[in-house]
Amino acid sequence: MKTWKLSRIIKAMGSIGLLLTLAAGTARAQTKEQLEAWNTPVAPFRIIGNVYYVGASDVTSFLIVTPAGDIVLDGGLLQTAPQIEANIKTLGFKLNDVKILLNTHAHFDHAGGLAELKHGSSAQIIAMEGDAALLERGGHGDFFFGDAYPFPPVTPDRTIRDGDTVSLGGTTLTAHLTPGHTRGCTTWTMTANEAGKNYDVVFVCSASVLDGYELVNQPGRPESYPGIAADYEKAFRVWKSLPCDVFLGSHGQFFNLTEKREAQRKGAQLNPFIDPKGYQDYVSRNETDFETELSRQKAALANADKTPHKD
Repeated sequence: MKTWKLSRIIKAMGSIGLLLTLAAGTARAQTKEQLEAWNTPVAPFRIIGNVYYVGASDVTSFLIVTPAGDIVLDGGLLQTAPQIEANIKTLGFKLNDVKILLNTHAHFDHAGGLAELKHGSSAQIIAMEGDAALLERGGHGDFFFGDAYPFPPVTPDRTIRDGDTVSLGGTTLTAHLTPGHTRGCTTWTMTANEAGKNYDVVFVCSASVLDGYELVNQPGRPESYPGIAADYEKAFRVWKSLPCDVFLGSHGQFFNLTEKREAQRKGAQLNPFIDPKGYQDYVSRNETDFETELSRQKAALANADKTPHKD
């Protein structure tokens, strides 16, 4: 595999397991660096209102605290689960107070720790129907990865659809189906209150088109799953329609986690996580990337159709 292709996959997914498998020879040193970069423990902190950060340096996890118990969104890698548990305790909360576990999408770097977190908390797992079966299979049969990157399987206690809500202790999260990256890719929204003011919080699933996704049917190369391009188009319509004050996501690199946390730690006058422009830029940039890749694949298909065929 060419280096540029590997780099695009790494950037798009932040996938430690994928990098470990693909890297070889002299790239092994880089593998260790990337592993440390994406799964390095970081101190937990409050983002805004009742929303806290409890994930690793790039593989994210969020704790939403309510009077009736707590919610955790995303379980990171299998190796991230102990960090999440420790971060919850460091903040002064208890793992067994976590009543609900949510997921953005059923890839191993976001669902890998769910089984461990459920075991430690007995929380209810809630997942979008498009990804529920993949969670139950532990990642086996993924439309792109096949059986290459499994994780401990979990069976959702409740399966939801687009627009369904999850409520606990006065906090309500709404599930928005934003498919493409996975069939059930879920962007979650909620309202957080800070100093008497309400803020719209958006937890983006992922807008990335992984290198190798087939968006159109080509000879010998069918689309990754039926309707994937239309799903991405739907997802971008949804993202553009969502009001957003606080921009968060399944990878820290999506929303500049490290830089914003450093600004917050240094006492920034305005909360750096309040970033509507950053959200708009993220959506716009990824939509352009998607449209460029779709156009490239359509052009390749058109050229293939024009190629003379020998009888």
